[in-house]
Amino acid sequence: MTQESAPGSGRAGSPREPVPLDVLIVDDEAQVRQVVATYLEREGFTVRSAADGREALAEIANKRPDAVVLDLMLPEVSGYDILRKLRADGDGVPVIVLSARGKEPDRVAGLEQGADDYVAKPASPREIAARVKAVLRRSKPAGPMSFSFGQVEVDVSSRRVSKGGRDVELRPKEFDLLVQMISSPGEVMSRQDLLRDVWGSSAEWQDPGTVTVHIRRLRRAIENDPAHPDHIVTVYGVGYRFDLEPVQA
Repeated sequence: MTQESAPGSGRAGSPREPVPLDVLIVDDEAQVRQVVATYLEREGFTVRSAADGREALAEIANKRPDAVVLDLMLPEVSGYDILRKLRADGDGVPVIVLSARGKEPDRVAGLEQGADDYVAKPASPREIAARVKAVLRRSKPAGPMSFSFGQVEVDVSSRRVSKGGRDVELRPKEFDLLVQMISSPGEVMSRQDLLRDVWGSSAEWQDPGTVTVHIRRLRRAIENDPAHPDHIVTVYGVGYRFDLEPVQA
């Protein structure tokens, strides 16, 4: 079942407009499918839905979605079985589990089966839409695959960073944090925003101070003067901002 796309998304005479990303919602509750679809469409996604596991597998076989919002307790074929099949087939499509089974053992089981994120019901459709956007940013980074600022070069595809021609060693999450910030220059991001977008499904078990520690390490690695950073700037009381060019005093 395919929902209509948002009004005004296909203006005549607008060449090479981005193709909307496709999200499949799998839930046996019609109201959940409808409400989540409405919010996702407002965010510019196209939406399909399935009411049981067999229908979901048929939708995926017909056209691979860009992301799946998946209930676990489904008729015919369970969400766990869908997850196992996708991962066994080598399909890395991002999957956000949406389940009434919200206790820690259930969340851990879902993540171990290959889910990229886990949201316990009841959840606001706004949060679900935010989670979908976050997993898609991590799986399909938008924009250029390389960046440069000052003496620093960042190659996203090879996950390499250099400064002044010399390689800079970053831990995996430090690199992910740098790319997340540099992808939205000038945007102020709170520590909770960065936890959600970089740490994903494990964010709820992370202390916000984790972001502070990683920011400190990044500054030591790429700033000329970590105590007075030109690029990774603290916005007091709010969070952090990435500036491609030093802000003139």
